[in-house]
Amino acid sequence: MGTGGRLTESGIRERVRRIVYRTLGRGSADAGERRRIVTELDVQSLPYGGELDAPSGALITPLARQAMMERRIHLANKPAAAAAPASGKGRGPVAIAADHAGYRLKEDLKAYLAELGYAVIDCGAGGTDPVDYPDFALAVAELVAAGRAERGIVIDGAGIGSSVAANKVPGVRAALCYDLATAVNSREHNDANVLTLGAGLIGGTLARQIVRTWLETRFAGGRHARRVGKIVDIERRFLKT
Repeated sequence: MGTGGRLTESGIRERVRRIVYRTLGRGSADAGERRRIVTELDVQSLPYGGELDAPSGALITPLARQAMMERRIHLANKPAAAAAPASGKGRGPVAIAADHAGYRLKEDLKAYLAELGYAVIDCGAGGTDPVDYPDFALAVAELVAAGRAERGIVIDGAGIGSSVAANKVPGVRAALCYDLATAVNSREHNDANVLTLGAGLIGGTLARQIVRTWLETRFAGGRHARRVGKIVDIERRFLKT
């Protein structure tokens, strides 16, 4: 407490931590637990464009993640609490495709998905000869929309064209992601079921990190479910016309 019964900034942060822990049913927030939760206030205390050095197993609240995106704060360690179990066993297959510009990255990500335990449906292309990205975006999007693949990944040079093409298929919510923050946001807020990547914009290591984060992040539901529902309503309205 500050003077006159007013809460100091540290007092507010402590109150937020305790509320979050009660909400999660974790009981009291002892000294060990305090190091495992990151709140919006924690993020706001960092410099713009800085780095959050979250401990292993840290819980980053949804409001904290939103503040990270707004302030361009990058994670030094990936939060485990935002993700599902690392293994892909027991989950639906992942459909993946790329045009000639994304072929090599596709091949690398196929091997990585197998390492994570995911079944993979390869929709092409089969090499680096020039092809048209909308054909491959459509192939993946149709599998996802039909429920034959749980998620889809499409790669081209910039990732933009494939996202546009995939989003023309009813039932698909394709998102172009270029860092971990956009990967988390597209899943947590938008329930994206197709990920598009730009092979000419990101390297293989970052692509792997994005893919794993995107696959393991759960949809947050709540107010975001209402907003995704409105997206679906827009889609249905134009399907009728």
